[in-house]
Amino acid sequence: MTKHPILIAFNTIVIKEISRFMRIWVQTLVPPAISMTLYFVIFGSLIGSRIGKMDGIDYINYIAPGIIMMSIINNAYANVVSSFFGAKFQNHIEEMLVAPIPNIIILLGYVVGGVIRGFMVGIVVTVVAMCFTTLSVHSWPITIAVVVMTSILFSLGGMINAIFAKKFDDISIIPTFVLTPLIYLGGVFYSINLLPDIWQTVSSFNPILYMVNAFRYGMLGVSDINISTAFAILTIFTTILFAISLYLLNKGIGIKN
Repeated sequence: MTKHPILIAFNTIVIKEISRFMRIWVQTLVPPAISMTLYFVIFGSLIGSRIGKMDGIDYINYIAPGIIMMSIINNAYANVVSSFFGAKFQNHIEEMLVAPIPNIIILLGYVVGGVIRGFMVGIVVTVVAMCFTTLSVHSWPITIAVVVMTSILFSLGGMINAIFAKKFDDISIIPTFVLTPLIYLGGVFYSINLLPDIWQTVSSFNPILYMVNAFRYGMLGVSDINISTAFAILTIFTTILFAISLYLLNKGIGIKN
């Protein structure tokens, strides 16, 4: 049975993206495992033993979902921003844009590649976490849904960054000055209930807070945020970034001179 040309194009982009990060797996899959191991050793084993419990859960178990989510966010974002900007820099993105491939298929292909890398890194870090914790999954549907939606969201964010980037330094600005502060202030290492009321209010404007807590609920069954609200925030941000990404591709902004 002959496949539809659009399906062939989509599969080709996805396979290319997977092959790209698997070919250099020592640079894409191993570093997150090493970094997260250090987080577990320092924050979990050394500091966690002095903190005790948080929301009735051992501290190392409490931070594990946040550390896993942090690796998923960083790697889903990094995969798309580096791959798409590389295609721009080497001028072969133009070949896809002039080919009879709808821009939405190009966008979906890159996003799926980012989701797969985020998912694979999440599995690797989870295996590392199991060496330090006794995690169990409270709700598989919620856990998987949060991972997929978060990976899609930050893959789209990586696409927008790559579209506007003019040099390699530009693809590190957002992760360094935006993502990292938001992640560390997103409840990865603490419950926002420990914060004064004013800072709880400020934290409520951090979208990563909702992702971390939704994932923590899926894993542990505890959350500082209403789960329905968390999924609503994820859906809204994903829809907005998808619309922006597709608009930029259709207009050729940052791509066509």
